[in-house]
Amino acid sequence: MNDQAGIEQAALRRRDDWASAYARVRAASERLCAPLCVEDYGLQTADFASPPKWHLAHVSWFFETFLLVPFLPGYRVFDPAFRSLFNSYYEQVGEFHPRAERGHLSRPTVEAVYRYRAHVDLAMATLIAEAGADHWPAIEARLAIGLNHEQQHQELLLTDIKQHFSVNPLRPAYRCDLATPRRSDALPLAWQAFEGGVVDSGFAGDGFCYDNERPRHRVFLNPFALATRPVTNAEYLAFVEAGAYRNAALWLSDGWATVQRLGWGGPRYWERIGTDWHEFTLGGLRPLDLNAPVAHVSYFEADAYATWAGARLPTEAEWEHAAGAAPVTGNFADADLLQPQAADGDGLVQLFGDVWEHTASAYLAYPGYRPPDGALGEYNGKFMSGQMVLRGGSCATPAGHVRATYRNFFYPQERWQFQGIRLAQELA
Repeated sequence: MNDQAGIEQAALRRRDDWASAYARVRAASERLCAPLCVEDYGLQTADFASPPKWHLAHVSWFFETFLLVPFLPGYRVFDPAFRSLFNSYYEQVGEFHPRAERGHLSRPTVEAVYRYRAHVDLAMATLIAEAGADHWPAIEARLAIGLNHEQQHQELLLTDIKQHFSVNPLRPAYRCDLATPRRSDALPLAWQAFEGGVVDSGFAGDGFCYDNERPRHRVFLNPFALATRPVTNAEYLAFVEAGAYRNAALWLSDGWATVQRLGWGGPRYWERIGTDWHEFTLGGLRPLDLNAPVAHVSYFEADAYATWAGARLPTEAEWEHAAGAAPVTGNFADADLLQPQAADGDGLVQLFGDVWEHTASAYLAYPGYRPPDGALGEYNGKFMSGQMVLRGGSCATPAGHVRATYRNFFYPQERWQFQGIRLAQELA
């Protein structure tokens, strides 16, 4: 085989790999919706949580808008009205339906949304197989973003379903075997020391990352220590029972105002029945697992707990430095693909999975960051205001979607995601 023939064969294999990855990710979204009844698909019980039907349509809109319309000659859009109906926030694409009103959309029907997905999938198969070589680099780049984008929405599907089901007095169960922080042996909390100094931070290499993970840059860290495991439900329960939610001295000003305004008395999904604490899960209401990592706490709660515990939250640079050499294994949404990291009692225990870990860092651009041109530049950059960074992935995060440099971000009062706490402290 001559060199040119070898290059062509490699290109064909690469397209086959993309076709396989596309089919796998798309099928995973529909598997996640398989336990739902048709009545569940339109639920929207909070402004921040979208209906399952909207998620399924929006990720299809993404492929249609950013790949099929610009790159597949003769492509026929499924429904011109979907251009605004399922646009999330891309101002440069045009108008979009208000986020808080996505649950108002009884139409299109669930059946029509699945037909939309099938229409997009058929066209994407053609695009991947037949796109010209001159457009292929741009198509590959957008495919990578699109597939990772759909995986992000798979996580949101799970956390949004949990939110929607939690307000139903029947406490319905979605699935009992998915997206639950894992019970541990609750090893005694210990500390892993790090020398600090000048370290590199941000993504390096040729694999996929989001634009907000770059550029690679240098950061100075003072000596610090991280807790060897996340805070458990038992430890957080002690904080609750110590009257922390009535003690203004522990809270940031905005946090205390939020506690008072929303009447918080514990983590999201905790419920006291008689003298016993329970927690709503995707498997329904269950007794609180004291040995599992605490989840569904906001940045405000994480910061208050750290103050009460005589510690602090790590910065994202500290967390990333500690995680840089750790294997990316843990309890993810498809955890059968990965084995949990063994806990040997001497060092950090599982930095990835179970719960996203709060950091003390505001979500800001790295030095030298520039958003990509065009509408895709709105994906991350325009949200760098008023939000806090979390690291590490959770039990609802698809395996393979997390890395040490991955930056998640939420507003400090939000807590419907699987958000937990790992403490840090200064070293002399």
